[in-house]
This record gives sequence, C-alpha cells and structure tokens, in this order.
Amino acid sequence: MVTLETSRLILRRWREEDVAPMAAIHADPEVMRWIRDGGLRDEQQTRVGIRAWEREWESQGFGLFAVEIRSSGELAGFTGLSVPHFLPEVLPAVEVGWRLGRSHWGQGLATEAAAAAVRFGFEERGLERIVSIAQVGNDASERITAKLGMRLVRETVHPTGSRRVRVFELRSDQYVTTTP
Repeated sequence: MVTLETSRLILRRWREEDVAPMAAIHADPEVMRWIRDGGLRDEQQTRVGIRAWEREWESQGFGLFAVEIRSSGELAGFTGLSVPHFLPEVLPAVEVGWRLGRSHWGQGLATEAAAAAVRFGFEERGLERIVSIAQVGNDASERITAKLGMRLVRETVHPTGSRRVRVFELRSDQYVTTTP
C-alpha cells in the first residue's frame, strides 16, 4: 500500500470511514462547481467513485489518494493520478487532480498534495508526462498548475459540449529542471 507524507498531509489509500466525509465534500455546490456539470454526489455515488479509484490503483499502479490532515486525522479530500478517459483527445495521458473540502481551501494544501502526487508519478512510477485539466474560469486550479510548473498546451471543449477546458502538462524532463 502506497502512502506519501508531506509536512502537513498523509496521502493514503481509501478506508470505509472516508465515505461519509468525502460524500459531504461532494454535497457542497461550491466544491463541485468546476467538476463536470457541477452536479452534486450523494453517499452512494461517492462510495461507487471510491471503489473505482481503488480499482485504478490495482490496474494502473497509481490512483487517487485520500488526503488526511496529519495533525487532526481529518479527511480533507483527494489528490492523485488517474487516466482522463473523459477527454480522449489527450490520451494517452495521466492526469493529476485534486478536490478538497472548502474548509481546506486557501492554505496551500491542494498544491502540497498535488506536488507529492506529481513527484510520485515521475519518481516512483516513471511517468514521462502528467497533465491537468481545468475548466475555463477555474482560476484556483490554474494557479495550482502554475505552481506545479505545468504549462498550457491546449484549450478544448469537454466531450459533452457543455464546458471549455484547458489542458496543462508537465514532462519528466521539465520536472527535473523546475523542481528543487
């Protein structure tokens, strides 16, 4: 079982007791505003999602981590790596993503967590390229991609035709030169 630690966070695999707090995050319209069509998810949908994230760990050797606050043990949300099947035009690719509860915004936690996931992808899994996909207008996510050293490579429309997205990327050779 892969576990990563940062100064403030533990990135770990999912547990049954994570379902309810993650469902609460998924029930917040502000959190979900930039996720697909902005729809909320209930506890059952969250449970199904977590199971899918765990299956990706088994099939790909990477996945989405539960993000736990070291000092309190509280679940803050997730970060990690996944294959962005929802946007076939960027495949083959691995995406770094994050979603934190609103009480954890504005503290640099998403950047700290995502940076650990990127490091894991390049250093532990030997990935050559990692992308991040953000809806146009999601300035907070775009700031995180900049802090990760990613660069904009394209703007396109989500396959549902509903929202414009920007695709950012970081290649392993760039990671080496941009990461201390």
